Amino acid sequence: MPLFAVICRDKPGALQTRLDTREAHLAYVRDSGIVRMAGPLIDGGEMRGSLLILEADDLAAAQDWAAGDPYKAAGLFDSTQVIEWKKVIG
Repeated sequence: MPLFAVICRDKPGALQTRLDTREAHLAYVRDSGIVRMAGPLIDGGEMRGSLLILEADDLAAAQDWAAGDPYKAAGLFDSTQVIEWKKVIG
């Protein structure tokens, strides 16, 4: 099954939205069963985005997963990119 990188950048000044929605996001990540790696992007010591690696049937399935993220529903992201990714090392 292919892997996909989901790269999200937070809107400026949206840290509180991230913090308020974090538990719902983490539950979504855990319960979906397709996330292989995930974590926040850090800028200036502060969480300002997300990087997730998904194992999904195809690009459409990965995009659907990203669209259902509670962070997205909360309006946290300024941008979201979903792109196929090939693991080479690790």
